[in-house]
Amino acid sequence: MTQGLNPVQKIVERCQALFDDLDFNAVKEWKAAAPGRKAIGYMPWYVPRELVHAAGFLPVGIMGGGDNLEVIQGDAYYQSYICRIPRSTIELGLTGRLDCLDGMLFPSICDVIRNLSGMWQILFPDKYVRYFDVPQNYQDNVGGNFYVHEMQGLRDDLGKLRGSPITDAELNASIRVYNDNSAAVRELYAYRAQQPQQAPTSEVYLLVRAGMVLPPEEHTKLVREYIRETDKIPRPKRDNARVVVTGSFCEQPPLSLIKSLEMAGCYVVDDDYMLVTRWLLDEVPSDGDPLQELAKAFLHRSASMPAKYDNTREEKGVFLLKQVKNRGAEGVVFAAPSFCDPALLERPMLQDVLARHKVPYTAFKYAENTGQMAPIREQAGTFADSIKLWSDAA
Repeated sequence: MTQGLNPVQKIVERCQALFDDLDFNAVKEWKAAAPGRKAIGYMPWYVPRELVHAAGFLPVGIMGGGDNLEVIQGDAYYQSYICRIPRSTIELGLTGRLDCLDGMLFPSICDVIRNLSGMWQILFPDKYVRYFDVPQNYQDNVGGNFYVHEMQGLRDDLGKLRGSPITDAELNASIRVYNDNSAAVRELYAYRAQQPQQAPTSEVYLLVRAGMVLPPEEHTKLVREYIRETDKIPRPKRDNARVVVTGSFCEQPPLSLIKSLEMAGCYVVDDDYMLVTRWLLDEVPSDGDPLQELAKAFLHRSASMPAKYDNTREEKGVFLLKQVKNRGAEGVVFAAPSFCDPALLERPMLQDVLARHKVPYTAFKYAENTGQMAPIREQAGTFADSIKLWSDAA
């Protein structure tokens, strides 16, 4: 299958195969390679993967079933007005596709995911399950202490699961591994912003998505190899509108939606897909108390998104405006899953901020199994055209 492909195409083909594999064979192969290996799944958004890695386990991102999974049993567990990702995740579990996981972490995204953690405990009583909370107070002696306590609870659980406590040295070593992985992903995003024609977002998405099932060390090498190889092959540059996509931090959009934005004339120069890979904005010190350093990074040097509390009204939209400015974007595309309360409740506030700063935007909703892309492509195309008309008129 890979015969005749250039190195970039081979990387993308590998990432596509990982994306399409709802049986998580890459995780099964990793576990089978050495006795006693364990894998811990986590739902979208942020969990401290460093703790899972320090235990010697593989952190596995569970992003729902996408548009290749028919949800049958999962629909029985949620109301019709709830987003699709919990339904498809339940379907993955009930059909045995997640049997390779030894546990699941459910981060504090919303009430739906909180409830899903309870369902998981009932449905899979032989698996480790934890709802992982994060602080809403950003003072070190309040929210910081809470978060250290929350991480210590997870650390203790994972230590029991492997049969020995996780040491500070192991944690600091894992922090260094994830510092390197995050740096590689930041390099990829910076490269795309500078030369979006060289790193199409459909490829960048698949590349980052591969990091949900690969060991971080292997993923870091893959990301840097892609940047190196794609830079060798010039691709045609188009007069596309440069946009930031926001609102897709949890239920992921179909790959066809991402491709539709590109075909409609949009260069996506920043996004919030799989935000766990870019959640901490810089390196975490790896020579001190690891839990304290992770807590400080979360409180003071982490990304902003709808499921994260803002201290003041003035903070709302500041992070998004920085994305627009730093990436040289010309507009914002709000793309949120249907029934996603955090994203849809925050959207009007962010739109108000963009309007006051005269940043063009458009908005639509999707589901992970959205099949009809023509309306979205037409809307995105009209938006891209209008940006170009406004900029030419100016």
